[in-house]
Amino acid sequence: MENHQISGAEGLLKSLVCEGVDTIFGYPGGAIITVYDKLYDYTDKLRHILVRHEQGAIHAAQGYARTTGRPGVVIVTSGPGAANVVTGLADALMDSTPIVVISGQVASNFLGTDAFQETDVVAMTQQVTKWAIQIRRPEDIPSAVARAFYIASTGRPGPVVLDIAKDAQVGMMDWSHERCRAIRSYNPRPDIDPADIEEVAEMLASAKKPMIIAGHGVMIANAEKSMIELAEKANIPVATTLLGLSTIPSDHPLNKGMVGMHGNLGPNAATLEADVIIGVGLRFDDRVVGDFNTYGPNARIVHVDIESAELNRNIKTYKSIHADADDFFKALLPKVNGSTQNNWGDSFDKRDLIEDEKVISKVLRPEGGPLHMGEVIRAVADAVPDNAVCVTDVGQNQMFAARYFRYHSDKSFLSSGGLGTMGFGLPAAMGAKIGTPERTVCLFVGDGGLQMTIQELGTIMAYNVGVKIILLNNDYLGNVRQWQELFFDSRFSQTPLFNPDFNAIASAYGIRSGKVTRREDLQAAIADMLADDNAYLLNVAIGYNEMVFPMIAAGTSFESIMLSKDENYYPLK
Repeated sequence: MENHQISGAEGLLKSLVCEGVDTIFGYPGGAIITVYDKLYDYTDKLRHILVRHEQGAIHAAQGYARTTGRPGVVIVTSGPGAANVVTGLADALMDSTPIVVISGQVASNFLGTDAFQETDVVAMTQQVTKWAIQIRRPEDIPSAVARAFYIASTGRPGPVVLDIAKDAQVGMMDWSHERCRAIRSYNPRPDIDPADIEEVAEMLASAKKPMIIAGHGVMIANAEKSMIELAEKANIPVATTLLGLSTIPSDHPLNKGMVGMHGNLGPNAATLEADVIIGVGLRFDDRVVGDFNTYGPNARIVHVDIESAELNRNIKTYKSIHADADDFFKALLPKVNGSTQNNWGDSFDKRDLIEDEKVISKVLRPEGGPLHMGEVIRAVADAVPDNAVCVTDVGQNQMFAARYFRYHSDKSFLSSGGLGTMGFGLPAAMGAKIGTPERTVCLFVGDGGLQMTIQELGTIMAYNVGVKIILLNNDYLGNVRQWQELFFDSRFSQTPLFNPDFNAIASAYGIRSGKVTRREDLQAAIADMLADDNAYLLNVAIGYNEMVFPMIAAGTSFESIMLSKDENYYPLK
């Protein structure tokens, strides 16, 4: 404990240090300049990354948080500075990412006067945060910081906002900081009812076709090891959601692939046959289940989630368990009979062969024609170290990366899931590399998404962030174009893009780059990219009319899965 008079601005920085913060992403301005002035004296304790736009700051903080497991920290000024992080707050809330945003605010006596750069930050952000508070007195800063980090990182993680008025920053106080350990009426890690575990164990003992669906919550809870141990002991196949990718290695024999709109045939079809589905750390959202009314028709569905509000929200479950994912798996493990048998037979293998014949072979083993996104992603995956991190933007690049990258280590897939934020990829990859500099970080991004936050190339240049940017360039908003071709009579309204010379832009930022237009040049270009320890942009020309398959049309049953524009697969036939 320390006790001496310091300013609120310095007290804020000292409290951040006490909370274990080492990196801040931010952008200065008038209402936060006092904090930035004190930051000048804390460069030995706090590394500040000056982004080129506040949205870049919060997405970078998300990338940092999701690869390190520690809250990402953002500092911005009032008004437009705070408003520019709202998209990232919504993204972090939906994807359960711990973020602490500190915004400057006009002085208390100016509140409500429409002062220069005044916005009601608390009102603006309450719907997209776990907690938002305005601080008007310097002595309230340490406890608010402690509470913010506790709320952001416990239970279902999420973003919080501390809006600090200017007089709180300049005012003096007797500083002391004590980390928050509990909040009355807030129970972030509920106890599991042993009777629930017994019931699930009995269900598995009698199940003929059980399956586990692992969501992002498994990763957040660091439950990958306990989940795999349970699956191996009971011989239960595992599927993952998009954000659950990398919770189980791609080559694990029990990993049956990804479920959902662009998921694999095997696990999607299996949901129609399963008699027990254990969904852990997922929301059972529309992109995972399709038609809510026909999902898992033969299954007793067990839903495990740390957020009680998600239970029975989208899918009516047989059993809902409010619990941490790791606690659940560890409690269930000793109750499961190691000789548990299931009756899946070779159904997964048969569907894998169908998917390979109808879809995968055309992507990975093409007979001429333009490069496919999937073959580029697989070629990169085969060339990078096993602990590489795959970051995606949103769109076809995201779905192809989910399907064709290979995951060997946990926390290896990073994308915007719930909100689907284009422009997420570049700053998130930057934050991931800053947080885990020892890992190779590969960003797969489309030409549309890259241009939404392309200014962060300036941050990458300034801090020499060695992220590998693989631009899958098809001169289209590809995902929207796919929907237009499939469902809107090929009326390509506002999806063709007239693009700049991306390699020239990279060069202007001092970033090396390469360009690939021919299949025979791909391997050498990837090798050149990976041989460079610095940032690198690989601009790969992709066929403009490529589409992601399999596909389950939005809101439809899994009883029909599109294998191409003209061919469907019917799992129950």
